[in-house]
Amino acid sequence: MSTALPFAADTTLLAEVTAAVKTAGHTLRDRHTPHARGVSLDEVVAEIHANDDAVLDVLKEPLLRARPGSQWAEDELAGGALPSGEWWVVDPAEGNINHVHGMDDWSVTATLVRDNQPVLTVVHLPLSGDTYTATAGGGAHLNGLPLRVSAKTDLGAALVGTGQARPGEDERTFRRIGASVTAMLINGLVVRVSVPATMQLIHVAAGRTDAFWQFSDVRSGLVAGALLVSEAGGTVTDLAGTPWNTGSHDFLAAAPGLHAAALDVLAPLA
Repeated sequence: MSTALPFAADTTLLAEVTAAVKTAGHTLRDRHTPHARGVSLDEVVAEIHANDDAVLDVLKEPLLRARPGSQWAEDELAGGALPSGEWWVVDPAEGNINHVHGMDDWSVTATLVRDNQPVLTVVHLPLSGDTYTATAGGGAHLNGLPLRVSAKTDLGAALVGTGQARPGEDERTFRRIGASVTAMLINGLVVRVSVPATMQLIHVAAGRTDAFWQFSDVRSGLVAGALLVSEAGGTVTDLAGTPWNTGSHDFLAAAPGLHAAALDVLAPLA
C-alpha cells in the first residue's frame, strides 16, 4: 500500500467527502425497511438498482467537485487496474443485497484511488451512525478515534472471513471459496462467510476479526477496506504475497502476526 502521499494532511478533503457520504447515507437509510423487498429475481434486482440510483443522485456530483480533475469509475462491480490518475471508486450501497432483504449489514463507501492505490476512504454505516475513515499515511479512524488491527499471532486462535464478490462468478471461483473455507476451518478457529467485503474488512481494521481473503478483483468491495486495514497496521497483499493494488487478482488482509500463516493456507488455492 502507498504511504508518502499528500492526503494525510488534507483534512478539508476528508471532511468534504465525509459530509457527502453521510448525506448519501441518509438517503439509503430512508429507503431501508425491516422486511425483505422483492420476491422474484427481477424484483430484487430492481430494488438494488433503485437504491444505487437514489444514492448516486446525491453523492456523485459532490465527490467530483471536492477533487477537481478526478474521474468516476462507473461500474461498481468492475475489477482490474484503472488508468493513471485519480478515480472515485464508490459503492452507493455496499451490501445492497442485505439492505433489500431487511438486514442491517450495509454501508455507503467512497474511496479516492490514485494510480491504482487507495489514498482516502470514507465508510459510513447509516443505521449505527458509525463512520470509518482513512488517508494514506494518516492512519485509520472510527468516529475520529484511531483503529488498530489484532495483535494475534496464532492462526488457530483467529476469527477469519471470506465471501463471494458478486453473483454469477465462475464455478472455479466458487469451488476455491469452498476449499478455502474448509482449509481455514481446519487451521483457524472460526470462519465467517458473508457479504459484503467492506463490512468484514472494517472489523479487521478494528481488530475485531483477524483476516479476510477473497478470490476477486472487484474494486469497490476492496479499496476502502484495503486502506483502512493497512493504515490500522495490517498487512494487505494478493495471495502470492505481493503488495495489493487494484490490478491484483485476489486479496488477503490480515493482522501482521497472522498474515504469513494465512498465506500458507490460502496460496495453494489461488
